[in-house]
Amino acid sequence: MSMMDKLKNLMKGHDDASRQGVDKAGDAFDSKTDNKYSGQTDSAQKRMNDQMGTQDPPQDDRPQP
Repeated sequence: MSMMDKLKNLMKGHDDASRQGVDKAGDAFDSKTDNKYSGQTDSAQKRMNDQMGTQDPPQDDRPQP
């Protein structure tokens, strides 16, 4: 079992918490590096969310009834 499979099993049912953890880790890294690598950090955050299946749902611009 790969490390990603283990992480997926741990995060199953905790989508919001895992998304917040990825965002918080990326923000901490950005602050430690003075945003020097913010583009790469954002890309890594997106890829992690894609891998875990916890990417933010698409934004719907239609007005709600």
